[in-house]
Order: sequence, then structure tokens, then C-alpha cells
Amino acid sequence: MLESADNQTYKRQLLTDFNSRINYDQGKFYTPVAKKLLSLVKLRKDQKILDVATGTGIVALDAATRVGSSGKVIGMDISTGMLKNAKQKLVKSGLQNVEFIEADADNLNFLDKDFDVVLCSLAICYLTNISNVLHQWYNLLKPNGILAFNAWSEKAFPPSTIFREVAARHGIKIPNPNKPLGKIEKCYNFLQETGFHNIKVQTEQFGWYFTPDANTAEELWRINSKNVFGYQVFQLLPNQLEECKAEYMAEIQALPTTTQGAWCDASIFFVTASKSISTS
Repeated sequence: MLESADNQTYKRQLLTDFNSRINYDQGKFYTPVAKKLLSLVKLRKDQKILDVATGTGIVALDAATRVGSSGKVIGMDISTGMLKNAKQKLVKSGLQNVEFIEADADNLNFLDKDFDVVLCSLAICYLTNISNVLHQWYNLLKPNGILAFNAWSEKAFPPSTIFREVAARHGIKIPNPNKPLGKIEKCYNFLQETGFHNIKVQTEQFGWYFTPDANTAEELWRINSKNVFGYQVFQLLPNQLEECKAEYMAEIQALPTTTQGAWCDASIFFVTASKSISTS
């Protein structure tokens, strides 16, 4: 959990990052991961759905086609840039059962027991207090309501792990965003403590091979240093930053390879759980 001042800085950087992601939908994970998440929920007609941190609406728009015209989907996100894209896609889709709103996922303002399903894809790692958020989601769900989200393994994305390790050697501490829910038992523990039952966790691999040459190392530096879990390196003085970058790029280029290239693990957990039907 972040302190108030740190939280404000974090949120500003988060907005800077996501408001600038004009090619978000072209990312290799977002659509296939969303489809996998929705395949586990089995949405029904007439349901009311909340899509937390909807981004460009990938999950929300797909969910809307599944719940039909008598259902309702609310997609909320803190990023105006993401929401602008989502609303443009909504107009093109012709769907009438989706609403996109700007809101902070850390502090939701909806009625308790108002949703049949709460969804969150590739976003829970950006929330500042996971325990608090899970309690909010629990309260928003109707009795017997369903929660579905995904969370990367804490060892996912070795290039990002290397980035954090190199930064630490230069005195910059960057948290691993995937650590809180990065093990199966952690997912179970958080949900059980919140009161959820019928908890299921499935693991899937979305990893890929890459060529760890200078161009790739440069691009990986750019991606990591722009991220809200990496921008901290810019606290370094210019000469220190150059040294940090050079060290990182050298480590990437030294990664062990096979004939296919260097492996980037991207293990992810798909988590579903239910709210007790007897909840008062």
C-alpha cells in the first residue's frame, strides 16, 4: 500500500503512461488474454457486468455481446486516453448496452450488490491496495456473483526482472508489480480472506522467444523506463542513468539463447471466485 504522497505521484505517472498508449490494442497479450478470461465466466443474458480498468474496452465490448441487449456492461478506467479509444470503438460497434466512465479503480463508487459479475483483465497489478479492492469487489457483487481476473506470475517477464535488478544496483528500488498475486497460493489466500469461495486458478503460458540484440535491448529499456514500475530510474543523474542503461543493455544482450532466441516467460493466472449466496 502506498502512502498518500507516493500514491499521488504513482497515479500521475500511471496516467502519463496509459494516456500515451495509442497502439494499446496491438499488444500481443491484451485481446487473447481477455478472451481467455471471458471464456471462464460463461456470461448469461440479462446480467449486469462491471469491467474494472477497462482500458480500451476489449473485455467490456466482448462481454456486452454476450449479455445481450437486456444486459448491461459498465467499463471504468482512470485513463482518459484509454477511454477515448474505448468510446470510439463503442460507436463503431453499434452496441447500446455499454457505458464507459472515468473513475479510479482503487476507489469505486457503485451500489453494493449491484453486479452479477466483476471482471478485471491485466490491471490488478496496477491497483495500490489489492486487499481493499477485493473487498470492494466483494461488496459490489450480488449474492452468488462471480469475480474473474488475471494476474501475472511474479517471475514473468525476465527482461523486467533484470531491469529492476540493475536499477537496484544503482540505488533505485522498483517494486515487482506481480509479486502480491504472483503465486497460486497468494491468489487463494487473498480471496479466502476476503470471503470468496469456489476459488479456481488456472495457469497459462503466453511467453515468446526474442532476439536479444542491441535494438531489442534498446526497445526493452524504453518500455521498462516508461512504465510506472520503471520510471524511477530517471531519479538518477544523467551520467548515472547512462551507466544504468548501458549495464541493462549489456545484460539483455548476454542472455542465454537457443536456436529460437531468448525465452521470455509470461505465465499468467486466471482466477475466478464466487460470493456466498447466503451473504447478508
